[in-house]
Amino acid sequence: MPGIISVVRLTKSYASGVAALKPIDLDIERGEIFALLGPNGAGKTTLINIICGIVTPTSGSVTADGHDIVRDYRAARAKIGLVPQELTTDSFETVWATVTFSRGLFGRAPNPAYVARLLGDLSLSDKRDAKIMSLSGGMKRRVMIAKALSHEPEILFLDEPTAGVDVELRRDMWNLVRRLRARGVTIILTTHYIEEAEEMADRIGVINNGAIILVEDKQELMQKLGKKRLTLYLRQPLEVIPAALASWHMELKADGNQLVYTAGNDSTMDISILLRQLSECSIAIRDLQTHQSSLEDIFVSLVSTRQ
Repeated sequence: MPGIISVVRLTKSYASGVAALKPIDLDIERGEIFALLGPNGAGKTTLINIICGIVTPTSGSVTADGHDIVRDYRAARAKIGLVPQELTTDSFETVWATVTFSRGLFGRAPNPAYVARLLGDLSLSDKRDAKIMSLSGGMKRRVMIAKALSHEPEILFLDEPTAGVDVELRRDMWNLVRRLRARGVTIILTTHYIEEAEEMADRIGVINNGAIILVEDKQELMQKLGKKRLTLYLRQPLEVIPAALASWHMELKADGNQLVYTAGNDSTMDISILLRQLSECSIAIRDLQTHQSSLEDIFVSLVSTRQ
């Protein structure tokens, strides 16, 4: 069964010959938080803009809740809220006017109670009569989020929503995202703060050079591609690893002063057995350190191997 967003063989090429998107197939499930990750220029914003009807694709198709984004543009777009990277609010309007007007653009009936609640959720209640031009960058970002949610969309795109904003807004943003997801809203986000994706997302998609290179459940991805690393700091340097430790497949580093053991997240690491074998080999340990891969480690590894 297709997801609430269904992308089929989507491409985008420009007259210059640049292929911004290579054939992309992607289904985004109803009610999930989907994080789309990729380096600058990978195609994230192009893909989002095509889905939202801002950019015309070269080939392929996209449906939003069953509505084709080209043939049935109005119905598809009414399902979608978009918070773009750039601040594009009208400077001379008030906060209340711009959010109310945005709701009307989508044909929604006036609902002052909803707009008031939305402004309250984004800590904008005391700014409702302020002109946009008088607001700080962080407050303008809040207004962009309010505009995107003004018509009560079922799908919300957040394109780098917390880039350059304060900690308070970031916290408010993710609290709001959790509440929206609890109400059944599907959320697609891009972010350079990969720890946010690690905390919030249900599934992860990685795009690089215009192609989707991976789509995976976050927990399964962390389990499959994550690594656990144990670094042992030695009292005396080693020239070679004793044959008795060969089965551990360790590496000598730092001029023989460190032994490093790496295992997959799905394997068990019994440090006590290793320490006992090190003692039997008369190798004294000064200290040890463990590290488990973060989503950022996995992302960097994926992208760097596909340049």
